[in-house]
Parts: sequence; C-alpha cells; structure tokens
Amino acid sequence: MRTVRAGRRRRRWASLLTLPVVAMIAGAALAAPVSAATVSADDGAKVVTETWIDDRTVDLEIDSPALGTTGMVRLIVPVNWRAEPTRTWPTLWLLHGCCEPVDYRSWDQFTDVKAFTADKDAIVVMPTDGPAGMYTKWWNFGLKSTPDWDRFHTEEVRQIVERGYRGGTKRAIAGVSIGGYGALAYSFLHKGMFGAAASYSGIPNTLFPGTPEVIQGILVRAGHYNFFDLWGDEKASFPIWWSRNPYNHIDDLRGVELYISCGDGRTGPLDPPGQSDPLEPAALLTSRSFTDKLKLMGVPATVDYYGAGTHSWPYWERALHDSWPVLAPALGL
Repeated sequence: MRTVRAGRRRRRWASLLTLPVVAMIAGAALAAPVSAATVSADDGAKVVTETWIDDRTVDLEIDSPALGTTGMVRLIVPVNWRAEPTRTWPTLWLLHGCCEPVDYRSWDQFTDVKAFTADKDAIVVMPTDGPAGMYTKWWNFGLKSTPDWDRFHTEEVRQIVERGYRGGTKRAIAGVSIGGYGALAYSFLHKGMFGAAASYSGIPNTLFPGTPEVIQGILVRAGHYNFFDLWGDEKASFPIWWSRNPYNHIDDLRGVELYISCGDGRTGPLDPPGQSDPLEPAALLTSRSFTDKLKLMGVPATVDYYGAGTHSWPYWERALHDSWPVLAPALGL
C-alpha cells in the first residue's frame, strides 16, 4: 500500500512538472544573462570579467592585445534583450571625454541615457578611452604599437559585442570633447562602419591654430607629460596629424549623417550662476572651422551652435536628445 501511494505521489509530482514547472524553469533559463567569456576578437582579445549591474547594464573587462593590458566597457542592453535571444540589435556608441574619474561609466552616471534608451531597441556601447587616449593609435616615436585605442574600440570591443552580446551591423556613434573627435575620426577612418556620427563640444579640426596646444594641455592634465608620444610634433610629424584629422578627410565622411554642436563657454541656462570655461570656446573655434568646410564642400550636417553654455554634461545630455533624429535612422529606428 505504501509503495502504491509513493508511486502515485511520484506520478502526481511528475505531472506537475510537465507543464507549469518546466515552463518556469525554461523561462528562468531564457532570462539568465548570456556570458561571452568564451567569445574572442580576431586578435585574441576576450572578456575576462563580466559583471551585471542590473538587468540592462553589464560591465566587461577585456584582455586587450591592442592596449597591452585590460580595458573596460559598459553595455546597456535593450529592455527585450533577454526575451528575444535570437535577435540582433543595432549599436549606439557613446564616447567620453578626457580626464573623467568615472571613465567608461561617465555617460551612464552623468546623463539619463539609460532612461532615454529604455524605449529604443539598441545596445548602448560605452568603452573606456583611459584618462586621455584620444581615440587613436599612439605613435610613441615608432618604438611600440600600444596603446592602440582605435583597434581596441573598432575591432576588439566591436567584435566582442557583435559575437557575444548580439550587436548588429547598424551603428551610430557620438562623443563629447575628445570623444567628439573620436566619433568623427572613426567614421572616416573606417568608412561604412558608422551610419551617423555626432560631435558634442568636440575637436573636429586638430590642426586648427592653437588646437594642437589644447590637445597637448589635455594630455599633460591626464599625466602624459611627453605629449609627443601621441602623434609627435604637429609640424615635424605633420603627415601623422593630417592622416587622423577629420577636417582633412571630409570627402570620406560623405554619406555619414553628421551632427555638430557646441556652446561658447559663457554661463548658460544649464549652468550654476557664474560658470565659464576656456575649453568650450576652443571647441567652438575648431568645430566652426570644420562645419564651414563641410558647407564649402557640400557635405550636409545638422549644426547647433547654441550660444551660452559650458563644457559640461548637462549640455551633452541635451545634445544626445536633440541629435537623436540624426542618429536613429542609422540604427534603423
């Protein structure tokens, strides 16, 4: 009798498992974060640490041959990323500026990017550029090939996001300050990689009078006292500077949807009283030289020189919102 009851109990539990419990287990498995620990880039770069901050935010530590060390990237995935495990998603790249203490987390910490993208079907990619990597391969007098921030971003991070986190091939890129330079530089150096690029208070003409000195000051501020390691002297190493300057490669930006914005450094509506800074006027001069040449060469762009406003995150958050109509079509949104 005991055996029969036990058998009935086993059959009853088995029947309970067949539908709702199995469905619940399957659902839980579907909802679990997908690890990309086994995914690598072509050069062997791979994720060594994956840390989920919340259901949409993951930090990746990548062992990077391009950097000769590890580099970080934060991803914000779409709301339905887990619920649609076979879908690929366009990627919106957001680049930070120099000397940010929170580095690759800047966009997430200082803007509403997570809330802003909650209804947008795109993966947000926010990689480190170090204190002031300048989104480029450093020259280092030809003595070594690292750090190569360009390769880290456009090859290693891109391939890992696309192979391990279901990033697609529709991409847009935006950046602040030197990140604005990076967005435009990557767009002309890697034609076809990004369908839209936005520069907020950026440096789109690195050879504009006085701008090399601004860049050198940025490097010194970040602790790079031998600033010639970057691209050398702008006169003696002019071909290197020229080859990486968006202003000198406007033809290669044809077909990329462009958005350029900047303030003038005066206290603006998003500043505390009495604020001003010297960086925004410098960014405005180099940006104007760039957009003047765009106009001269017949390359369309959306331009917003909004007047009063400092080199600061409240204006860049607003610029992301304002530039969304330019960025979204490149993402297929």
